[in-house]
Amino acid sequence: MNSSEPEKPFQASGLTRIWNACFYSLDGLKAAFQSEAAFRQEAVLCCILVPLAFFIPVSISMRALMISSVLLVLIVEILNSSIEAVVDRISLEKHPLAKRAKDMGSAAVFLSMIHLTGVWGFGTYELLSRTP
Repeated sequence: MNSSEPEKPFQASGLTRIWNACFYSLDGLKAAFQSEAAFRQEAVLCCILVPLAFFIPVSISMRALMISSVLLVLIVEILNSSIEAVVDRISLEKHPLAKRAKDMGSAAVFLSMIHLTGVWGFGTYELLSRTP
């Protein structure tokens, strides 16, 4: 630890830290679900597409890509919501840097959606290109 860093009064280690991190993560998922409409919509999409990926006869690598592309959207949405929360915590007044941060977070979600669409498009192509 660097001497310029303040010491934390209590820092768990080992399995306790991992155990606590699981509950912090669950709190984060709960907060995202309760406060973010976009996250709820994408979670519904996840609940539809992930099981669907197991029923589509594609290669195992394509199935893994399809599922991971859905999860990527949820991950990026949570990060975007985190950026927005921090920006709003600092100030609610309009500022060009705040707009830039929020717009870039939104762009990241948009790109993850394009990625999902592309991967699922290739999965559909793989399915349709099989000879009967």
